[in-house]
Amino acid sequence: MKRLDRILVGVCGVLLGLSVAVPPSRADSTVITKPSKYSVSETIDRIEKAVMEKGMKIFARIDHGGEAKKAGLEMRSTELLIFGNPKGGTALMVAKPTAAIDLPMKALAWEDQTGHVWLTYNAPELLHKRHGLPEELAAMLDPVGTLLERAVE
Repeated sequence: MKRLDRILVGVCGVLLGLSVAVPPSRADSTVITKPSKYSVSETIDRIEKAVMEKGMKIFARIDHGGEAKKAGLEMRSTELLIFGNPKGGTALMVAKPTAAIDLPMKALAWEDQTGHVWLTYNAPELLHKRHGLPEELAAMLDPVGTLLERAVE
């Protein structure tokens, strides 16, 4: 194993240890984590269906755990769905161009060390706090959180 590979594996191990030590409930208030009673894949399937039913577009689905396995690394099941509505999101990015770094919306389903599955997503207030987007514009995304949470109930 190359020296750089050993260093990266070591850093990943330290980060994994830290992530296990901090429960989801202690995350920043702009990051919301809720339990899912479905597998990671089923969670993302359900969210994808709910998002599409609301007329939103799916931009990407990334299987982080699957890609790690292909690279010969171990990672618990973790999938990211990137989605949104260009008609709504564009207004937010026009108001504050830096908001584009956090848009489109994302839903992350992941399995913890005990086998429980979680849904994590950014709260709309992230755009207000991080980018200074007016609260009334950021609040346009409030229904998305409800949609995501209903998909995993």
